[in-house]
Amino acid sequence: MDFMSLQSKVSILIPVYNRANLIEETVNSALAQTYKNIEVIISDNKSTDNTWKILQELAKKDYRIKIFKNDMNIGPVRNWKRCIDEATGKYGKILWSDDLIAPEFLEKTVPFLDDKDVGFVFTGTEIYIDGTDKKSSHYFIGETGVYDSKTYIDGVLFNGQYPVSPGCSLFRLKDLEKNLLVDVPNKVGSNFSMHAIGNDLLIFLLTAYQYKNFAFVNKKLSFFRAHEGSISIQSNDGKLPLHYNLASSYFVENYRRDLINKMNTNLFIGIRRHHNGAQKFKLNKIECYYMNNNNFSIDYYYLLTKVFKKILFKVVYFISKKKMQLF
Repeated sequence: MDFMSLQSKVSILIPVYNRANLIEETVNSALAQTYKNIEVIISDNKSTDNTWKILQELAKKDYRIKIFKNDMNIGPVRNWKRCIDEATGKYGKILWSDDLIAPEFLEKTVPFLDDKDVGFVFTGTEIYIDGTDKKSSHYFIGETGVYDSKTYIDGVLFNGQYPVSPGCSLFRLKDLEKNLLVDVPNKVGSNFSMHAIGNDLLIFLLTAYQYKNFAFVNKKLSFFRAHEGSISIQSNDGKLPLHYNLASSYFVENYRRDLINKMNTNLFIGIRRHHNGAQKFKLNKIECYYMNNNNFSIDYYYLLTKVFKKILFKVVYFISKKKMQLF
């Protein structure tokens, strides 16, 4: 019997727009997987550069590549959904068109989803600045294994040590279909389908809410490229953190009301830290982040803990800098 027939199919999903200079490297990292039963679904969002021509040439060389082109630019999140809708695998792995995965990414992550209680699995990640030697490691939360989903929810909302981008993760395709929200209801008229900030986090949060556990692989198997064209670099004036707070508030209001006071504390801090952006995006009051919630109280113990940690970090940094100057 063919070994590949024993493996569950994984759909590697690559939404793309104007990535002629990067897309071939990304696709090649998908094709290089040691886990063999894959399809590579690529949806071109009406690129205006040479991206589609490159995709056509790549598809001629490998039957596993299936390419689609939108008749018009439908916005980033709808293009993510197009990839999901065209996929036929049991599992779905979103791979952003400017990122990479190691050859053993699927080999190391797929086995965890054999456990019906595990909703998703993510790996350690390297973020690097394109064209430089600057690299940093992220999301190394502990040893390889299975963790309580509540740990992810609390961690990503309040500790910041967990991924918000599914680019380092593997999900069941049915959960991507269910938990990718093209738009997120909000009272300030923010168009999530177009700015695409927070839809990614909600995939994680909604899946974590629906499963008992998640899994982590303590190896650097995902590689995120930071460059001028990426959403994180383009967003300024606090747009990124403010809109992630808006998405997080949607989740807390609808699924974890026990966390509202802590969430309000994050909102309170974010509004003050990004004052100009909060005014610009009409997110300058805690009540702006909710549709129906009327509890705007903050958690003062949590606030004091965050302030203390910030002061402690500055003190440690100052002492370390002084010691370095002595030598």
